[in-house]
Amino acid sequence: MKRKIIEIDQEKCDGCGLCLPACPEGALQLRDGKARLLSDSFCDGLGACLGHCPRGAITVKEREAEPYDERKVIANIIQQGPRVIREHLKHLKEHAEHDYLAQAAAVLKASGIENPLNGETKHMTRAAAHRGCPGSQSASFVAPPQPGANEAGPRPSQLTHWPIQLHLLSPTAPQYRGRDVLLAADCVAFAVGDFHKEHLQGRSLAIACPKLDDGQEVYVEKLRAMMDDAKINTLTVMIMQVPCCRGLLNLAQEAVAQAKHKVPLKTVVVGLRGEIVQAERV
Repeated sequence: MKRKIIEIDQEKCDGCGLCLPACPEGALQLRDGKARLLSDSFCDGLGACLGHCPRGAITVKEREAEPYDERKVIANIIQQGPRVIREHLKHLKEHAEHDYLAQAAAVLKASGIENPLNGETKHMTRAAAHRGCPGSQSASFVAPPQPGANEAGPRPSQLTHWPIQLHLLSPTAPQYRGRDVLLAADCVAFAVGDFHKEHLQGRSLAIACPKLDDGQEVYVEKLRAMMDDAKINTLTVMIMQVPCCRGLLNLAQEAVAQAKHKVPLKTVVVGLRGEIVQAERV
């Protein structure tokens, strides 16, 4: 069928990823350093992502395309949690897409999930495949008092840029050129009390989860591009002391092996209570 659908100019796209969170259908993803349409059936053609591309690479065209499939879209979004579901349904409601709203409601009901637009919520859990990792096991402890922990006034953030998620960032962006880069697993900043003061200060940040992130083959290429194209100064990989987190260090080591511009690589391992258990050159 012929209908309106987005088109991405691959020559203009620099892979910054700013369009991805702007798509309520989750129809966009980064592949080979470029934003691409996951499937024609995932794009409703309403153009919510328009205006979020700094290069003007996204337009809406009328062309032959698969029909938009709300049932596939909502089934995919369910995996991303209640907030994403709510934003998607609000998007449909704002555009008066009542048929799509009805289809989405049917899928949610069949999946045992309450419609968030009805003001109801339902806890959603990760798949059973994610069980068993020490970092996901329930544990409670009281953090001991630390000297200087009660310093007067707020401590300023040391974060200097966005985006920071490895899928979203451009490896050749100005904030990485010639800089010391910190690649941190997602959980690290929540575990380490002085993450900003002791580890982030003076560094450009990238974050990723080696257990839950999809499309990690892109990560190696992005890290290699940071070394060869952005000519970063150093790379520090900060991970948790759990087996799955070692995957992030493995990705960094693979990128170092592929890069022509050799960069010093350091690893910092964090215990589940936030202590630094290991810091060494790799």
